[in-house]
Amino acid sequence: MRELQLDFQPQAIASRLGWSLLALGGALAAAMLVTHLLVSKAGDVESAKLSYMQQQLNGGKPAKASVASKGRQGSDVSIAEMRRISAEMNLPWNALFNSLESMPRDDIALLSIAPDARKQQLRLTAEARNLEAMLAFHRSLENTQQLRDVSLLSHETLTQMPERPVRFSLSATWLVE
Repeated sequence: MRELQLDFQPQAIASRLGWSLLALGGALAAAMLVTHLLVSKAGDVESAKLSYMQQQLNGGKPAKASVASKGRQGSDVSIAEMRRISAEMNLPWNALFNSLESMPRDDIALLSIAPDARKQQLRLTAEARNLEAMLAFHRSLENTQQLRDVSLLSHETLTQMPERPVRFSLSATWLVE
């Protein structure tokens, strides 16, 4: 039979290696803290030098804006840009496009639609079979509820094509409700 050994006073759980590693970790943490404080102080000194040099370049006047305030101004500009884009996206685009698509266009081919939501302007480029079709399209645009102040910007007869279509550009004010 084996001998039973009862140990009522166990040995310490931590070994010399464990205590050595703990001491080494503490020393590294202290070294990192000292390095951080030195680098932070050097950064403050360099920042003060930069501020002094900027003041000297400005003729003794303090610098107008720091890097932090320029960052805030940049974010203010980007927020304003996001709001402008959001407002443009919330315009009733479908109503405008539906009214243009529902117009009788037997003799008209729309080539491009260039809306400017900020100015509430719309520029259309199209081709018509003849001058009468162009003028009829112009009148029908004037009679829509979404467009006002329809103006003919330019027109030309395409003589190199056998049908001699008329290519024209119109500008209109887009009424946003």
